[in-house]
Amino acid sequence: MHLSEQEQIRREKLQQLKELGIDPYPAPLFPVNTTAAYIRENYKGEENKADFAEVCLAGRIMSIRDMGKASFAVMQDSTSRIQIYVRRDDICPGEDKTLYDKVWKHLSDIGDIYGIKGFVFTTKTGETSIHVQELTLLTKALKPLPVVKEAEGQTFDAVTDPEFKYRQRYADLVINPQVRETFVKRTKMINTIREFLNERGALEVDTPVLQAIPGGAAARPFITHHNALDVPFYLRIANELYLKRCIVGGFDWVYEFSRNFRNEGMDRTHNPEFTILEWYTAYKDYYWMMETTEQLLEKVAIALHGTTELTVGEKTISFKAPFKRISIFESVKENTGIDISELDEAGLREVCKKLNIPVDPNIGKGKLIDEIFGATSEHTYTQPTFITDYPVEMSPLTKKHRSKAGLVERFELMVNGKEIANAYSELNDPIDQRERFEEQVKLMERGDDEAMFIDQDFLRALEYGMPPTSGIGIGIDRLCMLMTNQPSIQDVLLFPQMRPENFED
Repeated sequence: MHLSEQEQIRREKLQQLKELGIDPYPAPLFPVNTTAAYIRENYKGEENKADFAEVCLAGRIMSIRDMGKASFAVMQDSTSRIQIYVRRDDICPGEDKTLYDKVWKHLSDIGDIYGIKGFVFTTKTGETSIHVQELTLLTKALKPLPVVKEAEGQTFDAVTDPEFKYRQRYADLVINPQVRETFVKRTKMINTIREFLNERGALEVDTPVLQAIPGGAAARPFITHHNALDVPFYLRIANELYLKRCIVGGFDWVYEFSRNFRNEGMDRTHNPEFTILEWYTAYKDYYWMMETTEQLLEKVAIALHGTTELTVGEKTISFKAPFKRISIFESVKENTGIDISELDEAGLREVCKKLNIPVDPNIGKGKLIDEIFGATSEHTYTQPTFITDYPVEMSPLTKKHRSKAGLVERFELMVNGKEIANAYSELNDPIDQRERFEEQVKLMERGDDEAMFIDQDFLRALEYGMPPTSGIGIGIDRLCMLMTNQPSIQDVLLFPQMRPENFED
């Protein structure tokens, strides 16, 4: 293993600590009773200093300023940073000054984790600090952190390299506190959604990740093998068909935050492993679903920002209901001047040729319409917009429109030029569903590797009778990008997929 000079020096310090009888990785219990953020927000000086006379804090040392027999350092815990004051005679009251002179001054490094006990005070420059009376090494860091400097409200030498940030997220989280805030907001967003659904009587359930048949979406699956059963299995591409089985079984409203896997490309808005929220509600339709989605996103925006208006890049996006609604054919016509609503497959291919849209010769009518919409219209919707009433060829799991022949009751929610949600009045006619699965098999035989399999067990479930139902899938990662103003899906995933490193080089 190749070690840098800094890494070699730290390992030498580690050995010296052991020779001094100091365990650099002691038992984990340390009686923390406060946080840096709490102290900074609540300490008022003389007014309440008695409440902060015995604080116990643990965190990572981010800088040290040595002044001989005393020193100032910056400690960072999970909430914030705070200055600490370490004086030799306070932490070493007897004749033995090893803890300060040797351990603290010469064997400590940026990144080491210490536990401290002391009292809070205000320095002559007005900075809230902790006067340390006891000091304990809790973890010796063997790898140096990239040093990020801050002065006069500005940050210097910030680590912005995506390769570093995504591969070594643990280090990214330490040196870039704003990154931690993104993931705190992500959790708050998910908790707000869960609260919204639970308050309305929805039941959270779990469904299989390993599936014998990958159903519920048009996507290329990851394939694995079940050794005990000696059969191939697939990582789920969607949990839709299992949640519908729950509706057949008698639940009125079920939901799941589903980790899905699709063996497809990676870009700014796609990761092969991602999180979708899906819910299904009996006796509702896609009109009800649009209204409920508006209510949910209003609640999420207000919970995270205190307002329905968000800044995303240089744009201001409002999640104030109601959202605009437009059919997919009207959208394409509005953006291209071409009416594709009556065209067959050959006519759609001519439109693609005219608009210079490259398409796979193996895909059918539904995928062609999707390609045309994606190339000409999707990116034009900055404000939340429901794209409605898709052709039946695009939606093999959706109920036919109650009044418009050839269409289904479906919408996709577009925000900032990307799909955030996809919803249907669900198809519950088992005969119609079987016919549509069979059409998907024909597409698969033509070479469409994203076409759906026939799920015989799901068809059997439908034959027992599924009540009229509406369902939706909301991309949690994409929604988080919007709600935290992040430009890439990798910025809202703690550990995004990357090509494996070669540690032997």
